[in-house]
Amino acid sequence: MAETSDTRTPAQIEADIRARREVLAETLDEIGVRVHPKTIVGDVKAKVVANVDHTLGRAYVQVNRVVSDVKAQFVDEEGAPRLERVVPVALVVVGVVGLLAFGPRRRRG
Repeated sequence: MAETSDTRTPAQIEADIRARREVLAETLDEIGVRVHPKTIVGDVKAKVVANVDHTLGRAYVQVNRVVSDVKAQFVDEEGAPRLERVVPVALVVVGVVGLLAFGPRRRRG
């Protein structure tokens, strides 16, 4: 902290004032940069991107977990398909596709 006694010379006082003005000028420049609209928009964009990245990362982990669980239902530990589970599901899929493709169609009149 600067001396405040009367023993300082005018040159010392002027040097202290110059130093304080420089510090204040730097502070004002920093405040100007922080409150500039481009800086604010950039900060907001960065926060949104970080939140989206975090959310997508969590979603990826969840989807990966679900896919692994489903795969475990249809494939054994050695990687061979479990036919007792694959065949019934395949029949259901073929049946649903058949109903959608050849089911009752409305006539246009």
